[in-house]
Amino acid sequence: METKNVILELRNKHEMSQEELAEKVFVTRQAVSRWETGETIPNTETLKLLSQLFDVSINELLGSPRKLVCQCCGMPLESALISREKDGSFNEDYCKWCYADGQYTYHNMDDLIDVCVKHMAGQGFTEEQAREYMKDMLPKLSYWKNHKELEDGGEFERFKKQLIDEFNELNIKGMPKVEKLNALVGAYVNIAYPMPNGSLVKLLDDNGTYLGNQFEVGDDRCIGILANADFLLVSSYGKDGAEPELLLYKKR
Repeated sequence: METKNVILELRNKHEMSQEELAEKVFVTRQAVSRWETGETIPNTETLKLLSQLFDVSINELLGSPRKLVCQCCGMPLESALISREKDGSFNEDYCKWCYADGQYTYHNMDDLIDVCVKHMAGQGFTEEQAREYMKDMLPKLSYWKNHKELEDGGEFERFKKQLIDEFNELNIKGMPKVEKLNALVGAYVNIAYPMPNGSLVKLLDDNGTYLGNQFEVGDDRCIGILANADFLLVSSYGKDGAEPELLLYKKR
């Protein structure tokens, strides 16, 4: 789709007139009209404003001329999977799992490979094939070429270690010792938990990125843990999140 069609479609989707869109991005109505006829395209600063306004990446606004790939894990990127900076703007170099709120979530290639292999095994790959593929592909990505320069002095790894210690100090019956936390996007782990009054409540932000893990504890049940800077969460559930039970939600 061309830029002119993308802007027209987004404007109509948000039920805005050309005048209303022009006012929000500080241009004239005639400028919006020229975008939608294909006579011109927005400049860089205006594209940033449109990206924030419509909550889509600049690449999508331009008709997706670049095939975006996460430069940490190699995942093809659509707007819904693109990472964000602390101010909410898109970072088109990474997925939500590898970069969140201005921080890189993986500093050890082997840890990332372990996570990816679990998802790839059985999807046309054996576990051995998936591991060899990732070992060959990851070093070619810009993050792993430059990750020493992108390091945060170990700050994020210290934060993860602190969370791991806090989970283990909970001493929850039946929960294995926590040794690793992985990046998880809210939409994939946002279970609706039953409350005492009979209501169902989701406690996460679908667009947020959290640190967590899952443990199989027998009888087709799992224990899941999630955390960020504000809370620790421990729950139990069956296959595909069935019959969830909130075991702990603790503010940090």
